[in-house]
Amino acid sequence: MPDSTSVTLVVGLTGNIASGKSTVARRLRARGATVIDADELARRAVEAGTPALRRIAERWGAGVISADGLLDRAALRRRVFHDHDELEELNRIVHPAVTRLRNEQVAQARARGERVIVCDIPLLFERRLADEFDRIVLVDAPRPIRLERLVRERGLHETEALDMITAQMPAELKRARADFVIDNTGSLEALDARVDEVWAELTREAETLAPSLTV
Repeated sequence: MPDSTSVTLVVGLTGNIASGKSTVARRLRARGATVIDADELARRAVEAGTPALRRIAERWGAGVISADGLLDRAALRRRVFHDHDELEELNRIVHPAVTRLRNEQVAQARARGERVIVCDIPLLFERRLADEFDRIVLVDAPRPIRLERLVRERGLHETEALDMITAQMPAELKRARADFVIDNTGSLEALDARVDEVWAELTREAETLAPSLTV
C-alpha cells in the first residue's frame, strides 16, 4: 500500500488488450498526471547487460537474443506465450525488476510533490497488484470491438488476436473491482469527456487527501 503519510494519490490504470488504455494514459498525462508506464519499465528491465536479460538467455537460450545483444521479443513470445508455466517463469524473472523500477519512480514523483501518480499496468489484476493502489481505473471495450481493433490496427490474424484476448482475465471481473470504468466504445470526444470526469474526481480526492494526512 502507498505510504499512509503521503499526500499523493497513486492510481492503477489498467485495461485488457486493445481497450484503449494507452490512449487514456496519454490523455491523463496531458491533464497533469505523472504516468509510469509498465511496458516501458519492462523494456528497461531487460536492457543489454541487465541481470534479467542474462537469466532469460540462460533459461531460453541464445535464440531469444538478437545479433545486437538485445532481447528478441518476437522469438521469446513464440517460446512462452502458449505455455502457462513458461510464461510464469518469465514473469518471475522480469516482474521483480519492473516493480523495483516502478517503486523508484513513484518515490521520485512523491519527492517532487506530484499529487496524482498513474501507474499504467496492463496485467494489474492478473499480477495481484490491486492492493498497491489508492484507486483503480479500468479502460474497457466489448470483446468484438477489441478483436476488430487488433485485426485492423495491429494486422493480427483473428485466431492470434483471440488467443491474446482470452489469455487475459475477463473484463467483467475487472469491472467489479475497479473504482472507475472508462468505456471506450464511441468517439474520441466521448472518451475525452469521460476522462475529464475521472480526472476531476481523482484530483478532487488528491486535494482532500492532504489535509486528512497532515493532522
